[in-house]
Amino acid sequence: MPSIPLEDTVADVVAKAMRGLQLDDSQVAAAADVTPSAVASLRDGLYHDATARAVAPVLHLGAETLAALGHQSWYPQPVSLGGLACFNSPYRDMTVNSYLVFDPASGQAVAVDTGADCSKMLDYLTQHKLSLKLILLTHTHVDHVLDLASLQHHTGAAAYVGEGESFAGAEAFAPGRVFHCGVLRISTRLTRGHSRGGITYIIDGLDRQLALVGDAVFAASMGGGAVSYADALRSNREQILTLPAATILCPGHGPLTTVGEEMIHNPFFSV
Repeated sequence: MPSIPLEDTVADVVAKAMRGLQLDDSQVAAAADVTPSAVASLRDGLYHDATARAVAPVLHLGAETLAALGHQSWYPQPVSLGGLACFNSPYRDMTVNSYLVFDPASGQAVAVDTGADCSKMLDYLTQHKLSLKLILLTHTHVDHVLDLASLQHHTGAAAYVGEGESFAGAEAFAPGRVFHCGVLRISTRLTRGHSRGGITYIIDGLDRQLALVGDAVFAASMGGGAVSYADALRSNREQILTLPAATILCPGHGPLTTVGEEMIHNPFFSV
């Protein structure tokens, strides 16, 4: 994947933590011994190092990693892997990732999410003579599933979604189900919180393990806990960050990263 910006800034991380903990500017300010206007400025995107370090423990965030995000001094190491292709498509004011994972020997492939436009994915399948066998959805937020009908029309592949959510054209399954595609073994874990039935797909069979996490975890951040902030934090810690450090994380937005890097550099988990 070409180098793309981190999905979230300090302002995004602080705002997500405040929403999740149900704290307002005045409450955070009182606990951090700063002014409400300083908290509001930080949340509005005006980075101030002392304020960030003061509010971090109140929000259960890592102070050093939040500061590194503010100073733009960290970016995940580049990741490339045979059998993995990444696609990035615009949707409104953001960009969204989708992925192909394939068995290089047999040419059998699985798509994870469709993004807003699957045309580059279709071109890649044709150019590399791959056969799409499965479409797996991490969750059903529109930016991740917008082009499902087109991808199915052009490939005939069956689509699957975790039973906590539903989407037209996709068969629901219970977390824990294992899929197979060529040499690929794909296990499934419920990573609820950002969405009601979000699924992380753990793929073995290539040179390195992959975890396709949707919006559960981003490089140096995580998806907002729109359904449950507590569940999002817990499921990320228990279902994703317990994987081996070398596991490549493929998020729904932003760059690829690894479990090891997120344990050190993610403000939500480096406390």
